[in-house]
Amino acid sequence: MKKISEFLWPLIGLGAVVVSCYLLYGQLKTLSWVQLQAAFAAIPLHHFLLAAVSTLVAYAALAWYDRIALLHLGVRHIGWVFVSLCSFTTYALSHNIGASVFSGALVRYRAYTAKGLSAAQVAVLVALCSFTFGLGTLLLGGFCLVYDPHLLARLDTLLPSLLTNPTTARIVGFAMLGFVALYVLGSVLHFKPLTIRSFKVEYPRPGIMLRQLIAAPMELLGAAGIIYFALPDSLNPGFIPVLAIFLASFSVALASHAPGGLGVFELVFLAAMQINADDQKASVVAAVLIFRLFYLLLPFAVAIVVVLMFERSRLAGALSSRKGDADVPEPPLVAPGLKPQTIERRLENKAF
Repeated sequence: MKKISEFLWPLIGLGAVVVSCYLLYGQLKTLSWVQLQAAFAAIPLHHFLLAAVSTLVAYAALAWYDRIALLHLGVRHIGWVFVSLCSFTTYALSHNIGASVFSGALVRYRAYTAKGLSAAQVAVLVALCSFTFGLGTLLLGGFCLVYDPHLLARLDTLLPSLLTNPTTARIVGFAMLGFVALYVLGSVLHFKPLTIRSFKVEYPRPGIMLRQLIAAPMELLGAAGIIYFALPDSLNPGFIPVLAIFLASFSVALASHAPGGLGVFELVFLAAMQINADDQKASVVAAVLIFRLFYLLLPFAVAIVVVLMFERSRLAGALSSRKGDADVPEPPLVAPGLKPQTIERRLENKAF
């Protein structure tokens, strides 16, 4: 019998989409299609190109996530091209559909078991990639709050005044950086594993830790760069504020379990930009739509093609091996103990 949480989170995500879209409609109902077209036309061509380069940087860093996890596992026989395609497909699908619906663990299981990895190794790989992303968010988020503690005041319509207070914001920033520093010290000094309830973190080797501290910020900087280059100069508050707003919007969107953060991301981003005029809203909406196009929709379309080609090749291999009756049958897509949700739940009891 499935647990209630397996039905609850998708419902929460759907509810977040409905509520956010309703609130967005209230803010954008006076916006005309002509204004939106004008906002797109006002973006220079070289800004589109810079946004495209930022997308490539972000997805290259995501591929590095997988490579770092494989190095942590001691796996070196898988080539960069395969790792890049697997990582790209995983994130393109999970970013759009949502981890609660179509987990990245499933895509990675199908791909990496074909290269000889066990289900337990794939589980550790998924965990380390997720932790790397969280580490980057803490590092950049902490830096932004320490650098400019007034940034949280941009969310004063969504957060209580206690959290938007500059002193509180700076304390939160130092706490985030402190967690990262503890992780670094634990890796360098070989601390004992950190156990939080049933969750156990075993500090990786310093070489792995350093790679994480480079790859994670690089991915987030690239993703934030898409919106930064798409915003007009008159509304652009600078890269650090845009980065902070992006981190807050993306984090809330992930926490909402809304597929692709639809509506949630836009709602938080618009609120943090603190704009009122319709022409200004059109420019921000255009920038967010470009982010969705470059970072989410186009990769999603390519990922569908990659998955179909991969499954076609595996089917052809299975049919040819069945003729010879020499190879062991391929592992099933879903089997007892290998459902993606089960693999991810095992992470709580697995050391990285």
